Amino acid sequence: MKVQALTALLFLLVAANEAKTMEKCELAKTLKSHGMDGFQGYKLGDWVCMAYHESKYNTKAVGPPNKDGSRDFGIFQINSKYWCKDGKHPSKNGCNKSCSSFTNDDIRDDIECCKKIVRDPKKMDAWVAWVKHCKGKDLSQWTRGCKL
Repeated sequence: MKVQALTALLFLLVAANEAKTMEKCELAKTLKSHGMDGFQGYKLGDWVCMAYHESKYNTKAVGPPNKDGSRDFGIFQINSKYWCKDGKHPSKNGCNKSCSSFTNDDIRDDIECCKKIVRDPKKMDAWVAWVKHCKGKDLSQWTRGCKL
């Protein structure tokens, strides 16, 4: 009986510590409220599509090591070589943040960093998943049904 109770407690603790996965419309509304619709010429559909293909809307996502040893963090998979400091590898730290700050449920700082990234010459091309899955495509499905 004690083993079952401990097992149940363990599962509850793990569940409480799991990542938040945002819903499509929840993300779209958050992005809109932070001025991302039309920011630097990109619509909400671009951002929502990119986030889906980068992290499946998982706010705590940490990607596997890239070829250069860097990693990607958070719902938008912000790269540690250029945009945040992971404490393990050299970084330009363009957003002046620790990478772990992009792995919590508060995505306001993630959005602010994305604004810096998209002002960079690569713009949205900085996100490989956006280039592969979203660029030049009809993105209306990514905000369809959302009460924006």
